[in-house]
Amino acid sequence: MTLLEFDSVTKVYSVRGAGQIKALDDVSFTLESGQTIGVVGQSGSGKSTIAKILTQLETATSGEVRLDGRPIPRHGSGLRRYRQQLRMVFQDPFASLNPYHSVRHHIERPLRLDQVVPRDELKAEVRRLLERVQLPISAADRRPHELSGGQRQRVAIARALASRPKILVADEPVSMLDVSIRLGVLNLLSDLQREEGLGVLYITHDLATARHFSNEIIVLNQGRIVERGTADDVILRPSHPYTQELRAASPDPEKFFASISDAEGGAR
Repeated sequence: MTLLEFDSVTKVYSVRGAGQIKALDDVSFTLESGQTIGVVGQSGSGKSTIAKILTQLETATSGEVRLDGRPIPRHGSGLRRYRQQLRMVFQDPFASLNPYHSVRHHIERPLRLDQVVPRDELKAEVRRLLERVQLPISAADRRPHELSGGQRQRVAIARALASRPKILVADEPVSMLDVSIRLGVLNLLSDLQREEGLGVLYITHDLATARHFSNEIIVLNQGRIVERGTADDVILRPSHPYTQELRAASPDPEKFFASISDAEGGAR
């Protein structure tokens, strides 16, 4: 059982002309293997700051992040091992993939860097990972611009899985995809979470998908947690005025997924 602890984390940015801005204010949560937590809030609520701190693209001003009881190492081999266990799926599948390199290169790189399999097994492992995300092996020799948005995001997921992580951080993973292919990518993430026993932090502004794919939901507003609970409790019976406003402004979850299913049928 892998346990990720985000303990009383505050992040303050110094902005020229605006002074100090508190992006996160005493935020705490725990994420276990096999669990999906949805982090919901509008733009500027602090969602992506959580992802940046977890991946050490930013450091916390105060508080601590621990994986299996150990604080995140600041540098060296310890930080590298931590990043092997926690991988991120970014919002934009085109910007996160180098257009000059093939799909095979993108997937092989973490396999080589983290020495996941022997060199003579790289080709077979790339094939396995592509199959895992429901892409044909022929995609290995193509470049990102030759793929659809949904296919690119599947490549990004395969790359994240290459290091065999315990935790996935998915930061708005379908917000830039056509509605007709969003459900397929989200169902893939859900299947991987269940079959691989992954802990998934699902960051989104979309309450409908958060309810559909999360065990627990955390609602952020101006860097603070204003509500948390089971997905159904938070979405169907919100108690905080901010969550109620988000719920009122969001599409009905059942109608939303029905519209996606209809769009998928039309796309086929």
